[in-house]
Amino acid sequence: MVMENKFSPGRLVCSIAGRDAGKLYIIIDSLSDTMVQVVDGNIRKLAAPKKKNIKHLMAYSQKSGEIEEKKKSGQRITDLEVRNILQRLMAETLVKRG
Repeated sequence: MVMENKFSPGRLVCSIAGRDAGKLYIIIDSLSDTMVQVVDGNIRKLAAPKKKNIKHLMAYSQKSGEIEEKKKSGQRITDLEVRNILQRLMAETLVKRG
């Protein structure tokens, strides 16, 4: 059985440390075992993703397969797509907590 990385591209995460604590992001890339790049499509755009230590992030179970598929196939991801995916994942999170 293959264990899926909790901090893989497309995963919904929440910052738990730093001045952006409480902000929701989507992981766009993994830089190392401890660092990832996150975006929200609004303030943190794809042109300037934020580097975060995974110790400072809380991962949710929601994940977008679209981002991972597009990255693997080399397709371009837009900030609008990121915003839409983030909204959808946030809605799913609220429904599960409901």
